[in-house]
Amino acid sequence: MAIRGHYIHHAKKSTFHYSSCSTYLFFISLLCLASLFLVFSLFKSSVSPHNHQSLQFKHSDSSETPTLVEPCDYSDGMWIYDPDLRSAPYDHTCKEIFKGWNCIASNKSNGWDIIKWRWKPKGCDLPRFDPIRFLEWFRNKSIGAGFVGDSLNRNMFVSLFCTLKRASSEVKKWRPAGADRGFTFLQYNLTIAYHRTNLLARYGRWSADANGGALETLGYKEGFRVDVDIPDGTWTEAPSFHDILIFNTGHWWWAPSKFDPAKSPMLFFENGLPLIPPIPPYVGLDLVLKHMILFVERRMRPGGIKFFRTQSPRHFEGGDWDQGGSCQHLQPLLSQQVEELFSLKNNGTNVETRLVNQHLYKALKSSDFHILEITRMSEFRADAHPSTAGGKKHDDCMHWCLPGITDTWNDLFIMHLNNINFQN
Repeated sequence: MAIRGHYIHHAKKSTFHYSSCSTYLFFISLLCLASLFLVFSLFKSSVSPHNHQSLQFKHSDSSETPTLVEPCDYSDGMWIYDPDLRSAPYDHTCKEIFKGWNCIASNKSNGWDIIKWRWKPKGCDLPRFDPIRFLEWFRNKSIGAGFVGDSLNRNMFVSLFCTLKRASSEVKKWRPAGADRGFTFLQYNLTIAYHRTNLLARYGRWSADANGGALETLGYKEGFRVDVDIPDGTWTEAPSFHDILIFNTGHWWWAPSKFDPAKSPMLFFENGLPLIPPIPPYVGLDLVLKHMILFVERRMRPGGIKFFRTQSPRHFEGGDWDQGGSCQHLQPLLSQQVEELFSLKNNGTNVETRLVNQHLYKALKSSDFHILEITRMSEFRADAHPSTAGGKKHDDCMHWCLPGITDTWNDLFIMHLNNINFQN
C-alpha cells in the first residue's frame, strides 16, 4: 500500500575487576533489582490521570479482556496521509450530521481527503475503535454517555452517534432531562446524549435596576449575569443519570462578539450577589470551573467516569470570524505554522486555545477528572474545517467536517475508557 507521510515534529567509564564468581553474581543481582524498580516506576507514572501518557491495550476479539501492552503519549505524534484509505467509520448520509458540517455533501474540495489522514502517536498506534466491541462491552449495563458543553462537543457527539448507528441501526430518539438531543441503542441498552451549555454555569441577560445596586453604582446598565456557583439547567441532572460524562467549555469565554466588554460585559455573581469589584472573564472561568467540578464530584453516580476535553482549536487567518477570517488550507499545517497561529507570545486571533487549556489544567489538577487531550493533534488540522462550505456568510474555521477529526477524538476517548475499565 502506497503511503505518503505528511508529518510534524512535536515538542518534547568505570572499570570493574572481578576477583571471584560470587562478586560477579552480586553485580548481576543488583542490575536486576534496579531494572525491576525502573519498570515499576514507569508503570506507576503512566496511570496518573494527569499524565498525558496512557496505557495501550491489545484486543484479540470482542469477548476478551484487554491486556497491557505499553505506556503511550497519544498527544505526541504526526498526521500520516494514506491515499488508499477509502472508508470512514460512517458516511455523509448519516442524518444527524448538521448540514454545515457535512463537507462531502457540500462538495468541499478536500472533503474526501480529510478522512485519509490518520493520527500516528510516537512509539505506538491509535487504532480506530470498533463500534460493535464498544456496544458489546456495555450491553445490558444501562450505561449512559453524556456530552456536556458547547457546539464542539456536539461535533464529537454526532461523530460517535453516526459510528455506532452504522453498527446498530435499532435506535430510538430519547432525551434525558435537559438534553438537547439523545438516542438509545435498544439492542444494547446504551443511551448517548448531548447537553448544550456554553459556559457550564447559568447565565442570562442583566439590566440595571431602577432602584440601584452595587453594579448600577459603578455605571453598569446592561450585560450578562453569570452565576459562577450555579450549573446551567440543561445539564444539572446529567451527573445523576449518566455513567460517563465528557465536558468542555472555552470558546464563549474569549468571545467579544458575544460578550462585548463595553456594551454587554459578563457580570459575575456568587451566592446571588455581584462580585465587587467586577472580575474579568478569565477569573470568572476559574471560579466556574472550581464550582462546576465540585458540583459534578458531589452528584456523579457511584463508579461514574468523568472526562474533561481540552480546547478545540480554531484556525482563522486574516481576522476573526466576523472580520473576514478564513481557513483555506487543504493539508495539515507544518509545526512552524502551528506556532504562528497558537503561540501565546504572538497573541493572535486563535490564542484562546492554549489560554483556556492553562485554566483547565490548573482547575483539574486536584480533581478526579480524566483529561482528554485533543488540542495538539487538532492544531495541525486547519484543512479539516467546513470553511466556505459551511453554508454561512462567513468561513467556519471553528467546527469540524464530519466525517473528520472528531472521529479521531472518539478513538482516543474509547481508548482511554477501555484503559480505565481495565484498571478498575
